[in-house]
Amino acid sequence: MSILDNVVSSSAAEASGLSQQAFNELRALIYDHTGIYFRDNKQYLLESQVGRRLKALNLTSYESYIELLQNGRRHSELPALVNAITINETFFFRHPKQYEAIVNDVLPALITKHNRSRVRIWSAACSTGDEPYTLALLINEMKRRRFSKVQFDIVGTDINTAVLDKARKGTYGSYAVRNTPDRFLNKYFRAEGNRYTLRRDVTDRVRFKHLNLTDPSAVRGLRAFDLILCANVLIYFDRDTKQAVISNLYERLRPGGYLFVGTSETLHGVTRALQPVRFNNTIAYQKEDRHGPK
Repeated sequence: MSILDNVVSSSAAEASGLSQQAFNELRALIYDHTGIYFRDNKQYLLESQVGRRLKALNLTSYESYIELLQNGRRHSELPALVNAITINETFFFRHPKQYEAIVNDVLPALITKHNRSRVRIWSAACSTGDEPYTLALLINEMKRRRFSKVQFDIVGTDINTAVLDKARKGTYGSYAVRNTPDRFLNKYFRAEGNRYTLRRDVTDRVRFKHLNLTDPSAVRGLRAFDLILCANVLIYFDRDTKQAVISNLYERLRPGGYLFVGTSETLHGVTRALQPVRFNNTIAYQKEDRHGPK
């Protein structure tokens, strides 16, 4: 999940700029709901992003938008606000070293050492589905060569409802598939101009769900997983929220399971409950299995 510095041309935003007081109120509301914190130097960014909602609702001030959120429209408007501030950028095969470790080391270890006949994988903050679908492609090939009898369940979640709608459709532009090897592109996608649609047997492998990672009760509603990927999310949280989110993920990770975060992210200073495991040019975090292989 990434927040892009898009400038929105909005007559509503131009008519009434985002005051310091309104900025403080908006960022507090956003932080309480999502854990995302807009620092002082992001005031103009938030102004441009929320300006989309002012324009869509034909409002003339940020104060009126805050009043709308506080007086009866909070639950119906919050999803639209979240969608406006969490513009997502991702693509297939984004972190090749991580995928290499997952296919060559992590999944074989889970299946053989821990005797998993059913492996559950969670792509947290999955955006438009590029990450979980990449895993589905790799697992398809993996099952052909090894572990044909193992069942793989892949779940993708995100707080942004708009990107989840796109993920379920399984259609992507050329930018999203630019790093996809030709053998995968030719085998698993149907090309129509500059649009690429995944085969149905691939999209059927992934189940998508709307979920807020900072909501412990919502996270507890998920079954436990053997592998969790939560990339490019922690950088938007403060220390307290990072610790809360990682705690939520830890609780949903089975003993012996692995967590991958973004290549520019680290759990150093966030938690000691997960132990770093180094693979070839990448690191995962593993939950201790006190009872040994199962």
